[in-house]
Amino acid sequence: MATHPLWSDEYWLLLMQLYLKKPVGVKPLYSRPLVALSMELHIAPQYLYEQMFRLRSIDTPRMEKLWNDYGKNPKKLARGVKLLREKLGYGTAGLFYEGVETQESFELDFKPLPLLANESAPVNKLTPVMLIMILDQYFRLTPLTMVPETPEVQELARLLKIKTDVVCAVMDNFQFCDPYLKRTTQNSSPLLLTCQQIWNRFGNDNPQKLAALAAQLKEYFKG
Repeated sequence: MATHPLWSDEYWLLLMQLYLKKPVGVKPLYSRPLVALSMELHIAPQYLYEQMFRLRSIDTPRMEKLWNDYGKNPKKLARGVKLLREKLGYGTAGLFYEGVETQESFELDFKPLPLLANESAPVNKLTPVMLIMILDQYFRLTPLTMVPETPEVQELARLLKIKTDVVCAVMDNFQFCDPYLKRTTQNSSPLLLTCQQIWNRFGNDNPQKLAALAAQLKEYFKG
């Protein structure tokens, strides 16, 4: 696996601390703590997930030394992590990334959408990963069942911690993106542009890929 340009061997301490949190072991790809660490380091969850498997394997002298030094000494590990986060400027990245390109890509999927004029507060709390989850459910329903009374809509709303009306509003926008429905009525919702972007990314691809991603993302919303 190629080394990520922003990866530093110091980050093994952060991964080890996460790995040792109960239940001990490799954390799910989109578990909330792993995503939070990814956002902090500007390194995609997939890379940290793979690094965590390397950490578990203990197949190099470096990994062996790391485990010998910190694996059974939680206080020493906590001190090392604390010093590292102070260096990073925890929460702000301080000066650590100054002069380093940290172009956001995956981070944007987990951040709230830009405020949408004329939309309700619940809609303005949406994130792209929520739209991805809703699009996956969209393909499992028919337009007539995209209503708040549908059990699948209610279950998804509970998982995403939003109202069923918001789920249905997003699905309504996806109907305007769906070339098979050929909806011609005018839609002035500012949410439509973002829904179209999500549709362009996933709507025309193999639905099994979207389903697999949505299944992994459920872990994020369980946190």
